[in-house]
Amino acid sequence: MSTSAARLAPGLHTAPAPVSMRQVGRAFVGRRGTHRVLDDVTLRIEAGEVIALLGASGCGKSTLLRLVGGLDRPSAGEITVDGRAVRGVAARTAMVFQDPRLLPWRTLAGNVAFGLAPGHDRTTARADVRAWLELVGLGDFTEHRPRQVSGGMAQRTALARALARRPGVLLLDEPFAALDALTRLRMQDLVGQVQRAAGSTVLLVTHDVDEALRLADRIVVLGPAGPAGQGSTVQHVTAVPGVRPRDLGSPASAALRTDLLDRLGVAPEGSRSS
Repeated sequence: MSTSAARLAPGLHTAPAPVSMRQVGRAFVGRRGTHRVLDDVTLRIEAGEVIALLGASGCGKSTLLRLVGGLDRPSAGEITVDGRAVRGVAARTAMVFQDPRLLPWRTLAGNVAFGLAPGHDRTTARADVRAWLELVGLGDFTEHRPRQVSGGMAQRTALARALARRPGVLLLDEPFAALDALTRLRMQDLVGQVQRAAGSTVLLVTHDVDEALRLADRIVVLGPAGPAGQGSTVQHVTAVPGVRPRDLGSPASAALRTDLLDRLGVAPEGSRSS
């Protein structure tokens, strides 16, 4: 997979935005009562930082991502993007889901164009769409339909569509979960290249510890907040040593991997580093 990440036009570079979460909670009320998903989540993400969210299934990782993007509203607390409280869909954010969610009747170029902010004239829009598709290695497939490309190519198109919004914050909700192992590794490399080229702050939800270690500057583990009935909260935050892309075989990465797996209840008992 080749990309043009290093040659991204300066005019397409995005100004990264910081994210602040202060005592954020989210509860859902149903027939069986109130289900608290998140409680007292407080976290600061610096502009241009890559953060990975880890935690057991159902701990609220995707819910938190949706709150940052304005696709849902917190029951308590406040989230700001670039210093502005999130009220409705946040204009400075864009999200990539597990499913590419492409419009089947549009070409790949048409799908990316769908993500452009209003105000582009036709010539500029065409050039920008081409640039984003080149960035993700799809410059030769602009007129293909989603049904004519692989799952990995469809997901790269979804990434280009999100980037076309010029987001200060790029939200990735397990975007590689449905891909085969080799394509997943290639997509991880691509996201790293794209982030360095485009400049967006990135918040990534993943179940894969190795993926978090490869891509993130810091890893946030969501875990139980306390007594039964309370939602998840930030259990642990750790900086990932080394410069991306990282050698996961290094002693530092291996030790951190063991610690994170232990915190997630996967590593053998007694393996947690002190």
